[in-house]
Amino acid sequence: MNPQAKLVFTISLLLGTTITISSNHWVMAWTGLEINTLAILPLISKSHHPRAIEAATKYFLVQAAASALVLFSSMTNAWHTGQWDITQLSHPVSCLILTSAIAMKLGLVPFHFWFPEVLQGSPLTTGLLLSTIMKLPPMALLFMTSPSLNPTLLTTMAILSTALGGWMGLNQTQTRKILAFSSISHLGWMAIVVIYNPKLTLLNFYLYALMTSTVFLTLNSIKALKLSTLMTAWTKMPALSAMLLLTLLSLAGLPPLTGFLPKWLIIQELTKQDMAPAATIISLLSLLGLFFYLRLAYCTTITLPPHTTNHMKLWYTNKPTNILIAILTTMSIILLPISPMILTVI
Repeated sequence: MNPQAKLVFTISLLLGTTITISSNHWVMAWTGLEINTLAILPLISKSHHPRAIEAATKYFLVQAAASALVLFSSMTNAWHTGQWDITQLSHPVSCLILTSAIAMKLGLVPFHFWFPEVLQGSPLTTGLLLSTIMKLPPMALLFMTSPSLNPTLLTTMAILSTALGGWMGLNQTQTRKILAFSSISHLGWMAIVVIYNPKLTLLNFYLYALMTSTVFLTLNSIKALKLSTLMTAWTKMPALSAMLLLTLLSLAGLPPLTGFLPKWLIIQELTKQDMAPAATIISLLSLLGLFFYLRLAYCTTITLPPHTTNHMKLWYTNKPTNILIAILTTMSIILLPISPMILTVI
């Protein structure tokens, strides 16, 4: 793709995200979402492969439907209350439609079917954008409207997302699909606590974005799209593979690593809100996710290829991405000890 065109699309992505996050009016938020959708489409379909075109078409149709629902929800609310302010969403039908629209934008169950397909048809770098930056505007809308939303509906969707995200990721062999189901599972953890403690949802999103960026950039560096490719990566990049193992375990939420922090805080918050059964269920369902992270980690580090490989160890040049991977990996692994400081910031 032409560098100038790529620059225009990247700036449009940042512009759309900024407009949605900083807006108070529903129409401005909708405009930002539309700019975002239109900017990411060329980045999804840039390879001109039929899978990429199919992914872009699916993404466009789903996001257009979700944006229409956002507009419909805000108009219904304005019709009944005379308010276009995002935080003044009070009509029950509007709240219901908006929950559906945001779930569709994010890929929460039962509106999750598009996400693994779109991620599978996109390059790894675009997949990174779809899993992190593209989720920020809907998250911001969820954060701003959280006091008005239906707790039972969100809790149900969250538990189903964690269950299906873990369950459907078990038998996948494509790394992008595994990361898509991982994203759906993490969204369940974010959605369950958004009504009780919205800041905790944002913290979870930031840490998830940090860890998933590390995994995407590492896989992009190794050029691994399938588990079978990961099995030969150990001989080429031993240090990077070892770091990927730790990042995957962090993403799974194992205790000494960064990923344990949001899970710990969410379970604590749910217990405070007398939702111990929900906390127990969602914790047990996260074990499904742990299984496929361990599977990825096993393929990356413990499995040696069946024959001797002729790969030379790659000499690293001082590329900016390598420095970025190093910084992100470090943060993905060792942020747990400074959690008191993180909590004072949020």
